[in-house]
Amino acid sequence: MADLSIAGQSGNAILFLLAIAFIAGLARGFSGFGAALIFMPLASSVIGPQTTAPLLLIIDAVAALGLLPKAWRLADRRSVGTMTLGALVGVPLGTYALTSMDPLALRWAIVLLVALLLCLLMSGWRYHGRPATPLTIGIGGLSGFFSGAAQVGGPPVVAYWLGGGNNGEVVRANIVLYFGVSTALTMASYLGGGLITRPVIALALVTGPLYGFGLYLGSRLFGRTSERSYRWACYGLIAMASIVSLPVLDPILRG
Repeated sequence: MADLSIAGQSGNAILFLLAIAFIAGLARGFSGFGAALIFMPLASSVIGPQTTAPLLLIIDAVAALGLLPKAWRLADRRSVGTMTLGALVGVPLGTYALTSMDPLALRWAIVLLVALLLCLLMSGWRYHGRPATPLTIGIGGLSGFFSGAAQVGGPPVVAYWLGGGNNGEVVRANIVLYFGVSTALTMASYLGGGLITRPVIALALVTGPLYGFGLYLGSRLFGRTSERSYRWACYGLIAMASIVSLPVLDPILRG
């Protein structure tokens, strides 16, 4: 059998990462969410959070570039700019947590955070109050921290903006544009923290195409089945990813 080891990772680890990347891309392409909630806990159990977070940042940033021009035209750029003010503080704090925490403790924190965000998504809760500048900045800060620490900054933003008075097209554009800006901030923060390394880039070159293919296939499948059914399938995948990636199960699953 050919040697598939790359960037110091075994062939089995690479195959595992490829499978996770495809499934995460498929979920995001169809439902618009779930990639980080699936990819982060599972990949972290193999290559560690400090490698997984920048890896996901790179492959998702490249895959989402094509969404930005339309989002720029349709988004409420003032609201996006306001939320970005919070991200300017939250992202560096999250990056500091990622670089300074013990990897095992950070894995437990990621599993707990993913479980809490999954509960938020499954509850269907949306913020229905009037958008206020301090609250918008606060949501941006919280999302930025989650993005910097574990690339899971989506759920707070989605729950906040979906409950507003804008139509769905504007809300989606806001989300896409905000995360385009947030991604740029996180990339700069990760570069400053020394997280963007040659091994990470090598892994991105390998996993990125399958993630992009999953994203494309998921978007093509959209509308061919019940969105509600697929969302619940995504919830199931996220829940399973959280359980399988529990550090306490390492001796059993990866022994």
